[in-house]
Amino acid sequence: MDFLNTNILPLITFSPLAGAVVILLVGLFKPSDRAIKWLAFVLSLIPLALAIYLWAIYPSSPADADGFKFGVNVPWFPQINSRFILGVDGISLSMILLTGILAPLAILISFSIKDKVRQYMALFLFLETGLLGVFVSLDMIIFFIFWEIGLVPMYFLIDQWGSEKGERELWGGRKVPARTYAAFKFFIYTMAGSVGMLLAFQVIWMALGSEPGGPTYSIVEIAKRWPQFSGTLFGLPASAVKQIAFWAFTIAFAIKVPIWPFHTWLPDAHTEAPTAGSMMLAGVLLKLGAFGFLRIVLPFFPQEAAAFAPVLAILALLGIILAAFSAFGQDDFKRLVALSSVNHMGFVVLGIAVAAVALGNPALKETAVIATNGAVLQMWAHGLSSAAMFALVGVVYERAHTRNLNELGGLWAVMPIYGGVLVFSAMANLGLPGLAGFPAEFAVVRGAWPVFTLITALSMIGLLFTGAYILKAIAKVLHGPESEVAHHVTEMNWTERIALAPLLVLMLATGLFPAWVLNVINQAVTRLIG
Repeated sequence: MDFLNTNILPLITFSPLAGAVVILLVGLFKPSDRAIKWLAFVLSLIPLALAIYLWAIYPSSPADADGFKFGVNVPWFPQINSRFILGVDGISLSMILLTGILAPLAILISFSIKDKVRQYMALFLFLETGLLGVFVSLDMIIFFIFWEIGLVPMYFLIDQWGSEKGERELWGGRKVPARTYAAFKFFIYTMAGSVGMLLAFQVIWMALGSEPGGPTYSIVEIAKRWPQFSGTLFGLPASAVKQIAFWAFTIAFAIKVPIWPFHTWLPDAHTEAPTAGSMMLAGVLLKLGAFGFLRIVLPFFPQEAAAFAPVLAILALLGIILAAFSAFGQDDFKRLVALSSVNHMGFVVLGIAVAAVALGNPALKETAVIATNGAVLQMWAHGLSSAAMFALVGVVYERAHTRNLNELGGLWAVMPIYGGVLVFSAMANLGLPGLAGFPAEFAVVRGAWPVFTLITALSMIGLLFTGAYILKAIAKVLHGPESEVAHHVTEMNWTERIALAPLLVLMLATGLFPAWVLNVINQAVTRLIG
């Protein structure tokens, strides 16, 4: 047990990678596709079991002086003073559990995959390692490596297993499959942000090299030393150097959230991705950007973040309102759900903006703690509801072979279980009291109101249109006269029901009793805000 507790974070992080290797090796013996699918599902339960165990022992485990638990710190690249440092706090723990839950459920939804099953499952597990690694990394180089690991598998999942329908026209009249276009756009956008982030790492490393203590990539050490940096780099004063690094990080994370106007890659990526890819993209990948703000931008750049906070709040507002308008105008069911993610992540960004303001105004710390707790809880709640919504879009598409809302209709009469699950998940996505979205968005609004009163009031327009597009989707899919599609669709199978059931339970449990998540999150948030 001591071995397990000491090495719990490396075991959680690398068990999906080990599973991917097992899948590839077992594939050499030519097992059936069904056997590969079940093997991948069983292997994905290992990180879930470890994540649940970590959640159970976390409250009673001691934290270090910086508030992190289960730390790992071993030499990795001594020539540049980069170490393999892992640790977990309440914010990262909630994301680890979310990732552990969604991965096996997404694999169950992937049982309909028929092409190159071994490669698909291996890439999916590899993706999970990248996601988990970001949440536990406390060294910037290790953080960056895991950040990029999450990019590559998702590119191939979209490009190889995305929707086969549709083309996009490029320059010179050249046409490419829509999924290739979406995968390339996702890759380029994210890589552009990653390049800036990597350069910012090097700027910080070089700047601190001239200071007492020498250069370091330790996130904890940089958070202590970088705000006090007062030297020069390449003849530039400290203020200019910090501004350059701040904007490099901010743009990288803004692309990933995504914050308006950096969001344009997301609807295409979601629309063309396989169902399970969309579940992980909305459920976890978008959270990497918000996590980056909380783990790196706010601790490293308290003054710069406080100055930028009003702009960040305005961008959050634009994302909330404009994404809701755009979602309401969609006829593609999946694209509607994709744009809803920009809308909901806007509240996460609004909560982060409040936290940023509090870094420059201690009088606002109490309200900032409320807003930031709400932002992290919204990351959790949106991860559950968006994954469920994308799974439900996939269920219909596999039967009807269309996502056009105008071609659906009357499905509740022939798919009553599906109808009930869709209404439940949509209401959670909407923020209905009693379900997960409500306490999260309420906490953000309550915390933001004293700080950004007008912006928070205007954000209610986005909530109004959230209800409009959710009800539009329900009406178009479930109600009205039976469409031609309704005559040949079938009810959800048992695999799909099992995949969705845990999400429904967690949405209800979080909505009725959010304290079981918030008690863990609050400790880390309180420490972050100070």
